[in-house]
Amino acid sequence: MFAKVNSLGLFGLNAFSVDVEIETSKGTPAFDIVGLADTVVKESRERIRSALRANGIAFPLARVIVNLAPADTKKSGSVHDLAIFVALLCVTGQINEDISKSAFIGEVSLNGDVRPINGVLPMVLLAKREGFENVFVPAENAYEASVVEGINVYGVDNAGSLIKHFAREAVILPQKPYEIKPEERFDTLDFADVKGQQAAKKALEYAAAGGHNVLMIGSPGSGKSMLAKRLTTILPAMTFEESIETTNVHSVSGLVNKEAPLVTKRPFRSPHHTISSAGLAGGGTVPRPGEISLAHNGLLFLDELAEFDRRTLEILRQPLEDRQVTISRASGTVTYPCSFMLVAAMNPCPCGYYGHPTRKCICGSKQVASYLSKISGPLLDRFDIHVEVPPVEFDHISSTAKEESSEQIRERVQAAREIQLKRFKGTSVTCNARITPDMLADVCVMTDRARDTLKNVFEKMGLSARAYDRILKVARTIADMNGSEVIDKAHIAQAVQFRSLDRKYWGERP
Repeated sequence: MFAKVNSLGLFGLNAFSVDVEIETSKGTPAFDIVGLADTVVKESRERIRSALRANGIAFPLARVIVNLAPADTKKSGSVHDLAIFVALLCVTGQINEDISKSAFIGEVSLNGDVRPINGVLPMVLLAKREGFENVFVPAENAYEASVVEGINVYGVDNAGSLIKHFAREAVILPQKPYEIKPEERFDTLDFADVKGQQAAKKALEYAAAGGHNVLMIGSPGSGKSMLAKRLTTILPAMTFEESIETTNVHSVSGLVNKEAPLVTKRPFRSPHHTISSAGLAGGGTVPRPGEISLAHNGLLFLDELAEFDRRTLEILRQPLEDRQVTISRASGTVTYPCSFMLVAAMNPCPCGYYGHPTRKCICGSKQVASYLSKISGPLLDRFDIHVEVPPVEFDHISSTAKEESSEQIRERVQAAREIQLKRFKGTSVTCNARITPDMLADVCVMTDRARDTLKNVFEKMGLSARAYDRILKVARTIADMNGSEVIDKAHIAQAVQFRSLDRKYWGERP
């Protein structure tokens, strides 16, 4: 007998359709799986044999061959267990109805339980695009899969319940569609908790409004980490498309919250400075997303920037420009999205008090230079805004006056983003930080005074072409925040101030 069951596979973020073909024929009893299956897939034979016995079904006394098509695409993991199990039910007569519009994914345990898997969301999205009407997934993944509209999601907790479903003894009801709760969109942290630091707050507001990268430099305890952790609270709410993109990455990594499977808050990733290159950019035998991809549509915070391995930091240069990272391994090549805001914080020297107004720095000049040299010129050039975070004064920290809340700041940020979305309508650009070179002249229109100011700064400071572009983009954001259609001298001057700390601490760098 012959039967075919639909399944889905995954490599990186790329889901693909798999036809599970099964044939039983006379001959020496055997159970073979072909179709470029890895060891985990082939081990499903024993899991499925045991699951059949657990449900009182005898394994066919015949030669059983399972082919996973297309045969030239590598299949990995336990995702096809359920489909192979259903295929055996078809050839043994346990399922007689048409299941050509249904897809099956999930791992089957020895006692027949259906265990959860990673990457359900991208696979269910593909099932919808392929025209499937139903998809059967592990019960623990059903809530996540229900994010996709237009397809019936059935959560299966045990292989026995699936048999009863098709026998119409106990029908499995479709999972109710996922609904976003308003309180899921924002964190409980608030900028109102930060005393003083008005200049740093304003810089972060500009960064949020334009999606710009930020470097904060200051002595220990000045509030750099506190400010960074609250930056996501003033970023605009995620769109549904952004939520789906971000959840896809988290689903592949197995980081989806079971109670709230759709990522509706801007991701905030803060890896330790001991992280490896593979941990930051992604890697593994089957390449998995790194921290830069997990921060997609959100924020990547690198605290103690100078403590990171320099070679690890240099990996960031290309993803910051391309907004995606490509990982090549012997098993294949995977491209993950990584459109994120980079926010970094560091001390000005090993002891942390170089340039402090009251505390003396105990580091020698060579120590300071060696410490700062860990940040290369090309990486430093990719920070649009440089912010010096001074020590908090007593009058500020002891003040009982209420500081501006994140909600108030977010309203201004959202207004500036709406101006940008209207400006870039019909393009792939979503904020000023992502203005492409061919759009720069048309979007960043300057007054004569602004152009003269920028020319003087460019020649005096010996700026790179990238620095010139980024100053213009920040000036465009400042102009948007002030409701100006053109960039004026004051906007350029303020944007240039945000590029001056590299001269103060690193000396004259191009």
